[in-house]
Amino acid sequence: MNHKHPLPAAVIFDMDGVLVDSNPFHLSKWAALLREHGIAFEEAKLAEIVLGPPNEATFQRYFGELTPERRRELGEELEERFRQEIAPHARPFPGVLQLLDECRSNGVTLAVASCAMRKNVEFIVTALQLSPYFKAALSVNDISHAKPDPEIYIKTATRLEVKPSDCVVCEDSFVGIEAAKRAGMKCLAIGSTFPVEDLRRETKADLIVASLESVSLATLRGLFDGSAPSA
Repeated sequence: MNHKHPLPAAVIFDMDGVLVDSNPFHLSKWAALLREHGIAFEEAKLAEIVLGPPNEATFQRYFGELTPERRRELGEELEERFRQEIAPHARPFPGVLQLLDECRSNGVTLAVASCAMRKNVEFIVTALQLSPYFKAALSVNDISHAKPDPEIYIKTATRLEVKPSDCVVCEDSFVGIEAAKRAGMKCLAIGSTFPVEDLRRETKADLIVASLESVSLATLRGLFDGSAPSA
């Protein structure tokens, strides 16, 4: 099929672990909250449990059944702590600005799709000074089903007025990669949160890299024309 413009038509970025090195702060906020409430957890396994899935799933795992009001209170406490701790340290990952600039200058539409709460997405994108790059920024507040459900990526494509199959998603988590592939999109996985070897073994990402520093628009176009290296 011939396209008027080279693909991708759009590049969609997860936020945490893709645009910004925020995951250490997410781990810290959960560890502190669990300790304050006297809840035992295995520190070595915390990243796999809390990074990617929505907060509700983690609350259910560690706190059991909570009233909606109590869950909201804990969520606000958790995320306010996160914003305070990351504020002085929020910087784009190496390679992010170069890729955003190249995509934008070549007419590729850009968006953020994160299962973080809207307040966090707005806070981080603003703190990184990336707002001008993105045509859309979706959060958990925009969906009914969190990753690995593909809803957030399908809704983002609709918002951008592009076909899902014409999009590339940049992801770092197992659930996020699964969501992107279930949406029918190409997926570039970044080994910023989980080891590249684990991503290669356990996901269906189209390409896996250690950092966005090695990624250019030509790399993303190669996912469609077959010139990209195998995952």
